[in-house]
Formats: sequence, structure tokens, C-alpha cells
Amino acid sequence: MIPEEELPKVVAEPAEATSRILSALVLLIGIGLFLGLPFVLSIGSVVFLPLVAAIILTIVLSPLADRLIRLGLPNVVASALSVVVMVVLVVLAVLVIIQPAFDLVDQVPTMIGKIGKEFNSLRGNFQWLSEINQQLTRVVGHSSGREVVVASPSMLEQVAFATPTVVLETLLTLLMTFFMIEARIRMKRSLLLERHSFGASLRAARVMRDVQDRVASYILTVAQINLGVGVIVALGAWAFGLAAPVMWGGLAMVLNFLPYLGPLTMMGLLGLVGLGTADSVALGLLPMLAFLALHSIEANAVTPSVLGARFTVNPVLILLSISYFSWIWGAVGALLSVPILLTLTALFEHLGTLNIVGFLFGEPLFEPHELSDDDDVPPAPPAAPSTAPGTRATTA
Repeated sequence: MIPEEELPKVVAEPAEATSRILSALVLLIGIGLFLGLPFVLSIGSVVFLPLVAAIILTIVLSPLADRLIRLGLPNVVASALSVVVMVVLVVLAVLVIIQPAFDLVDQVPTMIGKIGKEFNSLRGNFQWLSEINQQLTRVVGHSSGREVVVASPSMLEQVAFATPTVVLETLLTLLMTFFMIEARIRMKRSLLLERHSFGASLRAARVMRDVQDRVASYILTVAQINLGVGVIVALGAWAFGLAAPVMWGGLAMVLNFLPYLGPLTMMGLLGLVGLGTADSVALGLLPMLAFLALHSIEANAVTPSVLGARFTVNPVLILLSISYFSWIWGAVGALLSVPILLTLTALFEHLGTLNIVGFLFGEPLFEPHELSDDDDVPPAPPAAPSTAPGTRATTA
């Protein structure tokens, strides 16, 4: 006869072992999906990229559509107007950046030639390094090989090949965005009313609200910060005498949406143009150094104070997300990486936080999210008395 105090221990051990086995299987399946998903998403980018972009745009534009509905517009009109406003803003940004950029591209060979002359003059001061290199070459020896040049399509041919795909993906993205925004009310009602329990409906409502608030607030807040950065960069480009200061401001605004890599790209462009147009190396580096100072202030003081701890994400996760989605979808994937990361973070915070390190030491794989008492949630509706067939409902 087993004592009663030992019964829970005897029963719990097999259940715990089964739970860990299932958690290990889930972890292995997740790692397999993480490694195999890029190939599927890359091959099917014509379908998956517009779908993911449409989901992100729906999350961002839904608050605008809700505000237009409060003004008295029908849902269909408000949804279409939200998409039109987004398209107009993107077209204006592209026109501001692209048109002067074409003129600047024509001057790139001249800039590179001038930069080469500047560095040749500087290299004359380090002639002794060149002599050491020549002596090492004589000692080691140099084997001459045959150079193979692989023919590749020109830039115009690449643009011509990519244009139909880009147009198709853009149209699919806009159409799916419109239909998702227009159907958002029905989707919310379906998620809330078709659940089997009030707790599931409550959790679904909180997940949708938090994901939309977090992603939309992040993108809109960062857009305002980047707009301020663009204005300052445009004024600085005008003060330094760079051509097309509005283009530099728009480029700084767009690239600042891409953490870490965007500002580095902006610094490289400013350094190239500055060295290619200035009379000396010191003057040519001034625009790049000024942008570095501006970015340091914005990234370390302005953005953390405005966004706060709610939008604080591990920098390693940001870099991993950028490299992961840029590997799959290129530049568009890099721009979508942070919103996708925020969406997944908000989902995991409600569905359960992944605890891989703790799982290796015997803890559960998922840490469940607990509902807080101060959330503004409605009380559960009173349950109707259910009467089984053949029985009579009793009352107190």
C-alpha cells in the first residue's frame, strides 16, 4: 500500500517526463522550421512577401481607418482612403529621393576619380610600406594565373527582368492590404465570438489589441523621429553645400528605419560624396562626422526616451531579424524585419515566453503569461443554466 503523501510524486514523474519529451519535440520542430522556412519563403516570395507586407501594413493603417470611420465615412471608403494616403506618401518620398539620386549617380565616376587622386597623394607619404611589400613579393614569389571574367547581365537588363515581378508584388500587396483593412471588423468579431470559452475570447482580444498598438505605435513614433532626423540632415546638407539637400534628408529618414545598417549606409554615402566634392580630406569627412554625432544623440538619447521600455528589444534579436529576413527577401525584408520582430514578440508575451536556456536546466520550455489584475477587461458574462437531456435544472 503506497502512502498518500507519495502518490503525487509517483504520478507526477511520468507526466513531467512526457511534458519534457513533447517540449523537446516542439523545440526541434521550431529549429527545423527556422532553418527551412527561408528556402520556402524565398522560392515563394511572389506570394509570401506581399502577404507579410500586407499584414504589417494592415496593422499600421487600421488605426487611421478607424479614425476615418469615426468621422462618418463608410468602412469601404475609409479602408480605401487609408491605402491611398499610404501610396501617396510613398510616391512623394520616392520622387524626392530618386530624381536627384539619378543626377548624383552620373557624378559618381568623377567623385571616385577625385578620391583616388587624394589617396594617391596620401599614399606618397607611406612609400616605405610599398617598398616593403615589393621586397616581400620578390622573396615569396608571385605566380601569375589566368584571369577569368564571367559575363553578367547589365543593370538595364536586370531592371527589365525584375520590373514585372516588382509590379505584380506591389499590386498584390495593395489589394491584400485593402481587403484585410476592410475585413478587420469581421475578423475581430469572428475571433471574439467564435471561441468556446470566455477566457479564450479575452486572450484573443488582448493579443489583437497589443499587437496592433505596439507595432502601429512603434512605426508611427519612429517615423516622427526619423522625420526630425531627415529635416536636420537636409539643413546640414544645405549648410555644407551638398547638392540636393532634400534628397539627403529623405534618404536619412528612410535609411533610419533600418537599425544599425541604415545609418552605416548613410555615413558611407556622405563620406563618398564629401570626399568626392570637397577640396581636402578633412572638409570631405565633416558631413559624415556630423551625421555620426547626430545619430549618436538620436539613438542613445532621443529614441530611448521617446519609445521607453515598452519597445526595448534585444539588439542581438534585431540584428538576427535583419540578417534573417534580408537573406530571404533582400532590402524589403530588412525593412520589414523590425515590425515582424515586434509582432512575434507581442504574440509570445501573451501566448508564452520561450525559455530555451531554462529548458536545458529542467525548467518548462514556455513560461505562461499571467493576466494582470489592472487590465481593463470586461467581466465574464453570467453562464446560462444548462439542462441535460432527461434532467431538470435546479435552483438554489
